[in-house]
Amino acid sequence: RIDFMLEAVHLDQKQPGHNFSSLENWIDISGIPFYAITEDTYSIVVEKTKPGKSYCSLCSRLRRGILYSHAIQRQATLALGHHRDDALETLLLNMIHQGQTKAMPPRYIADRGINVIRPLAYCAEDDLAALAQSLRIPILPCNLCGSQPNSQRRQAKILLSSLDHFAGVDDARQNMLRALSDIRPSHLLDQKFRAACGLDPATGEPLPSSSNTVL
Repeated sequence: RIDFMLEAVHLDQKQPGHNFSSLENWIDISGIPFYAITEDTYSIVVEKTKPGKSYCSLCSRLRRGILYSHAIQRQATLALGHHRDDALETLLLNMIHQGQTKAMPPRYIADRGINVIRPLAYCAEDDLAALAQSLRIPILPCNLCGSQPNSQRRQAKILLSSLDHFAGVDDARQNMLRALSDIRPSHLLDQKFRAACGLDPATGEPLPSSSNTVL
């Protein structure tokens, strides 16, 4: 059993026409303490992002920094709302555009020692959407992401959908999520990772001197 107190935080980034009163009212009815933070990151993102580039990277960095500061002020653990599909889209984006096998961990320690968790990391986006609809949770659109129909993340969603069709009867998304927890370093190319797992960096064979070998 883990005892905790839940607080809701909404960041108003001063997007044109943004109104979070419906969300505030819903949370107020639920009895959860609500904090609204106002920071004009919208203007910064629009100004600093080059034409044709995605707003998401800079926007998310600024947003996280503000939430980290609030978590420090409240001496709290920060719970982010990323779900399974967010993690898989991030995995695809990092593999295709950065050449890295990297997704979203369910828990990590951020800068300044902040404890960050993603309680919804194993939940499907469709399931969460259905739950939100049944509970009548107000959904607030993002005018930044929504204004870029050809953004990389939107394209990653399309790619993920195509993998659903490719998988046929298999559940592509659940299998991809499972793969993130079932790494076989002996079948990968990262020699530093192999060595860290107690394997010979070149051959992938277990080292005799290692007591914590991961194949």
